[in-house]
Amino acid sequence: MSKRNSQSAKTAARERLRIEREREAKRAKTKRQVIVACSIVGVLAIAGGIGYAVVQANKPTHWEAVKDEKVVTPANTAGTDGTTVVIGKDSAKKTLKIYEDPRCPVCAQFEQTVGPTVKKDIDDGKYRMQFVGATFIDNKDNGEGSKNALSAMGAALNVSDQAFLDYKAALYSAKYHPEETTDKFKDDSYLIKVADAVPELKGNKKFQDAVEKGTYDAWAMAMSKTFDDNKDGVKGTPGFVMDGKQLTADSQGTPLMTVADFNRVVGEALKK
Repeated sequence: MSKRNSQSAKTAARERLRIEREREAKRAKTKRQVIVACSIVGVLAIAGGIGYAVVQANKPTHWEAVKDEKVVTPANTAGTDGTTVVIGKDSAKKTLKIYEDPRCPVCAQFEQTVGPTVKKDIDDGKYRMQFVGATFIDNKDNGEGSKNALSAMGAALNVSDQAFLDYKAALYSAKYHPEETTDKFKDDSYLIKVADAVPELKGNKKFQDAVEKGTYDAWAMAMSKTFDDNKDGVKGTPGFVMDGKQLTADSQGTPLMTVADFNRVVGEALKK
């Protein structure tokens, strides 16, 4: 082989090597660009996901949102936003305020034991009853049952005073009242099932629609605020107030949980 041919072969080999290196460099560059692009997309996706999560976390819940909605007041109510619910004969000289939370187990015990006595007293005109609804049990476990049940009670009140009283009794009954830790009242279907025990509400489409559509949700929140802001000093449920004074079974603040205690304490208050 001549020196010329040998030199040409070497030059051709170097050229092939250069071309191959350039191709490899281009492939490496393209690979890096793809990796960087994917990384950017991934970061943006993560950022977008975090951003969405933050927005969702800061988005007000349904019950927080309805606080700012216009209140639809049930019939048979008075006062600001219809939060004054007084039931009884106009001839009754005094009014007994009863503070209750729909999920409250002690309220359920009171209603099952003393509720019939309260109803008879109202029917007899001994006093009128003012109902004040609370929802603080929901706050303890991020529940919805107290608020949802209170809204349904508004729907019952819109039907009549009697429907309200009967529905309240059914909600607190041993048959239908759930354990405090079970947020059963959050389900509209369950509240409607309980209503079937009340003659005026059984199969009542207007009542059922109001429950399912949350017609009185804003009213329930307004009523709950009435409890939170009450000037009677009532902090828990059940609570009883007449003439601005809390009524308790003893100096320790024990609620009126027996018919005997209720008749004794309320009877004394009626004489003053």
